[in-house]
Amino acid sequence: MIRINRHRIWQLFADAGLIALAWYLAFELRFDRGVPPYYDTLFRRTLPIVVAIKLVVFILAGFYERWWRYVSIRDMWSAVRGVTIASLVSGLTVYFLSPVSQVRLPRSVAIMDWLLLLGLIAGTRLLARTVIERPGTGLVARGKEVLVVGAGDAGQLVIRELQRNRQLGYTPIGLIDDDQRKKNLRVHGVRVLGTTDDLRHILRDNKPDEVLIALPSASGEARQRIVTLTREGNVPVKTLPGLYELISGESELATQIRPVQVEDVLGREPVEVDLASSAAYVQKQTVLVTGAGGSIGSELCRQIARLGPQRLVLVEQGETSLFDIERELVDERGFAACVPVLADVKSRRKMQQVFDRYRPAVVFHAAAYKHVPLMEANPLESVRNNVVGTRVVAEAAVEFGAHRFVLVSTDKAVNPKTVMGQSKALCEWITEAYGAREDVKTRFVAVRFGNVLGSSGSVIPIFRRQIAKGGPVTVTHPDMTRFFMTIPEAASLVIQAGAIGGRGDVFVLDMGEPVRIIDLAMQMIRLSGKEPERDIDVEIVGARPGEKLHEELWGEGETVVPTSHQKILRVSGPIIDSVWLDEELAELERLVEEGETLQVVSRLSTMMRAPRLVGARAPVYADEEDTLSGLKPS
Repeated sequence: MIRINRHRIWQLFADAGLIALAWYLAFELRFDRGVPPYYDTLFRRTLPIVVAIKLVVFILAGFYERWWRYVSIRDMWSAVRGVTIASLVSGLTVYFLSPVSQVRLPRSVAIMDWLLLLGLIAGTRLLARTVIERPGTGLVARGKEVLVVGAGDAGQLVIRELQRNRQLGYTPIGLIDDDQRKKNLRVHGVRVLGTTDDLRHILRDNKPDEVLIALPSASGEARQRIVTLTREGNVPVKTLPGLYELISGESELATQIRPVQVEDVLGREPVEVDLASSAAYVQKQTVLVTGAGGSIGSELCRQIARLGPQRLVLVEQGETSLFDIERELVDERGFAACVPVLADVKSRRKMQQVFDRYRPAVVFHAAAYKHVPLMEANPLESVRNNVVGTRVVAEAAVEFGAHRFVLVSTDKAVNPKTVMGQSKALCEWITEAYGAREDVKTRFVAVRFGNVLGSSGSVIPIFRRQIAKGGPVTVTHPDMTRFFMTIPEAASLVIQAGAIGGRGDVFVLDMGEPVRIIDLAMQMIRLSGKEPERDIDVEIVGARPGEKLHEELWGEGETVVPTSHQKILRVSGPIIDSVWLDEELAELERLVEEGETLQVVSRLSTMMRAPRLVGARAPVYADEEDTLSGLKPS
């Protein structure tokens, strides 16, 4: 089908003139003493034919579906092919169907016409891009002068986009890169001025309006160093998103450039994730996610949808959050094979209906109450939702033949001091007990990790609101630390952990080094352009009931061994007696139904102090794992 962008009609007329010019010059250059009369007649009679043939070929080659200002190397090769084919077709047509009797087209004219037309077509397009992208020509508003940190692939894309997109309002004036070999080289005409070690005096000498970090895979420590230097020079700094945001994002560069956030500078090394190679167990399968509208659940849905499941069942009790994630998957991400189910995981009857209807092969159980103080004030609901809900979903997974069950757990389940932590510890016990049973075919896995950055109700959104209001920023204790991980990182590692083991294993995500909460608060205040204690006060309010100063990722009786993924560790510990656990859970559920708050809290504490064990789980090392990514449901 022939297509011409209506805004490119002027290009077609310009190319018609170039074709005519190349044909004319080819005849003129072929004959030193003027074109003989019979060849002049040949030129005049064949000119319309040549122009028509070549324009048709150019249209078929897609020449007029692109802006000249956005021409690329690939477009240049496409132009070479198009001009070659056009010249070959028109040359053969004129040669064999000559409108002037007994006069054949000289082969040298055809060759010169090809070379001339190629030069004219390529040259005009390159000239158009050069003129439009050249700073200071008046065609593009200069806007803010910006230094770009990073001369790699991302930096080159940024420079190119800034030069040709006037709406961004930026003019790149230099590049910074730690590769000494790149110093003084030019990227799209912009010179590499030096390394980050030179950044202080480069900022002083060039006085940019902004600094843009174009290092998607840079560590938080490297970003923090750049931010510190730019703050010293009183220069605003922005960044491109990290690898996860770039991979999952579908927006233009204009909307991807954003201010540096605390998530960018926490010092964590970026996690390398290859979901495609390890998540074959969800491809072409029906996958069910509970808590699908939550922070982790919704990100699980986004990442699973990209892996090609046959169907994705979204189970969520919150109407608004369920509507939001379902619309996002369908409208924004083009994944129509999702089924929103408004349901409460605590309802056995409803869960049995859902599992019976959709028969999921893989279950990700992310539904849970997580806010510690709120759960301390509402222990019955904490146990009802977390413990009873997990038991109900696990029972349904076994009854209806789910192949795999993955529990999203938390570091608060380790040596728990709060009702919320104790309830999540019981969730892990349920997973371990089912996984150890020989009569259960469903493979059970629990994945334990710490805080996720930016999740609903987490410390970072709270600090942001406090800073926006002018403070004070409230910190519970000056020595309090927490582990942090981004939501996309946590979700992708949960999916990967689901591909490993499956005998009631508990996996722990490597969260890096713990972060002091007060340092986090200070960082966020500085990133907002203010100074702690001078512009915004930091107030110590004291630890809340049951809150630990330092969270742990594994307990004293647990052994940690590596797995095939460097960021996923396997926790080996004692095995809970499944008969004892069933009896205790039944009694706990009865007390919850009867509203016996004090007895529920007391029984939780008793169970945590003296769990009944049947033996120790043997450590399994990375080379002994059976990776199940290619295994299908039986």
